[in-house]
Amino acid sequence: MTEHLILITLTFLLAGLVKGVIGLGLPTVAMGLLAAAMPPAQAAAMLLVPSAVTNLWQLLAGPRFLPLLRQLWGMMLGIALGTIACSGLIAGPAVHLATAGLGLALLAYAAIGLAKPGLSVPVQARGWAGPLVGLATGAVTGATGVFVIPAVPYLSALGLARDDLVQALGLSFTVSTFALGLGLAWHGALPGLALGASLLALLPALLGMLLGGWLRARVRPELFRKIFFVGLAILGAEILWRAVG
Repeated sequence: MTEHLILITLTFLLAGLVKGVIGLGLPTVAMGLLAAAMPPAQAAAMLLVPSAVTNLWQLLAGPRFLPLLRQLWGMMLGIALGTIACSGLIAGPAVHLATAGLGLALLAYAAIGLAKPGLSVPVQARGWAGPLVGLATGAVTGATGVFVIPAVPYLSALGLARDDLVQALGLSFTVSTFALGLGLAWHGALPGLALGASLLALLPALLGMLLGGWLRARVRPELFRKIFFVGLAILGAEILWRAVG
């Protein structure tokens, strides 16, 4: 673990910066970069503490936690169940399959982010759509450690106010993080050394978020967002190529 200290520090500094500018992306960037040097399960264990702290911060900073929880509880339950049920995939012996899944998840997320489809979920469909999206998000999380697909497009399609959307994303990411931690622990893929490294990664992640907040006031977020998704697509393609090559 110590031989990756520089990589871990730079990865979480960059991941925190991305989150500070556009409000998301820390676990996605961290998983994509760390998977270049270690198995996906080890990378997922590494991101638990920084992801939990930064997403709790994002969740509790908003004023509508309880109303959003009442609105989205079915989706959150689906995320928790799906993640724990599928966590054996990322923690299992088929490392190349988990790595290929990670590459596909990053590519899918980048494609949706660049296309920005104008999706909208009818009110009458949300009662059943939310839990299904939650289960699908949990399955992707348990298989790859990436918990943005399809949760982020779905939440964006609900027509929430900007602050409510940011808080809803924080809620979804927080549930995903804790469920992933439980799943990894259940399958014996959460050694104390990984948790220690995850705790150390918290400092560069927070520093990156502070830098990202400073940068957000000085760059056009939309331009930064496009650069982020293009870079994510390249990273996803490289990971997928490495997994199947």
